[in-house]
Amino acid sequence: MHGTPHIVSDVMTHTVAAVGSEASFKEIVRLMQDWKVSALPVIEGEGRVVGVVSEADLLPKEEFRDSEPDSCTRLRRLSDLAKAGAVTAKELMTSPALTTHPDTTLAQAARTMARGKVKRLPVVDSVGLLEGVVSRADLLKVFLRSDEEIAEEVRREVVSYLFPPPNSNVRTEVQDGVVKLVGRVRDTSLVPVAARLVRAVEGVVDVDFDLTRHGNPRIGPEGDRP
Repeated sequence: MHGTPHIVSDVMTHTVAAVGSEASFKEIVRLMQDWKVSALPVIEGEGRVVGVVSEADLLPKEEFRDSEPDSCTRLRRLSDLAKAGAVTAKELMTSPALTTHPDTTLAQAARTMARGKVKRLPVVDSVGLLEGVVSRADLLKVFLRSDEEIAEEVRREVVSYLFPPPNSNVRTEVQDGVVKLVGRVRDTSLVPVAARLVRAVEGVVDVDFDLTRHGNPRIGPEGDRP
């Protein structure tokens, strides 16, 4: 019922910095500074992504630079200690890389980022070749949709299906991404469904209702109230 959702290729950055697996520690730091990014894809061959090196991978070298960790720390942080002694991207990177594809929906990409606790995802094609990068900021671009655009989609994709006239008379209002449905409906059992569908519209911040049925009190997202 909803319009086609935005996908990663709609918002991703196509021109992206990457490093080869043999890139040196200083090359990595310099490239991060030049591109103002916190992580870089590591590529091999024709551009196949084999890992990602981030600021977190580089910091152990500074953390352990002038101190000798005790035995407990050595056991607990073997990986970080290994990275403290690393000098190339291959030794520093996190592998396999957490990636996404150009045709992945923004919601799916956001879930991958959240689960992996990362800020950026390399975008790869079907054989793993680098095509770009998508960041948290890119995924938030859907919230830049205008109120008018959101209202039109809600009217077309939700209200016209669930509350068609003449049995219902519902007006769609949107302010700063918050959708409000106002008017009269015949079937109040559809209100929770409407709440779920409206929230699924890209760019919607929240949804509220000011609906009545034949003189009944205000109806909220849960439907009828006692």
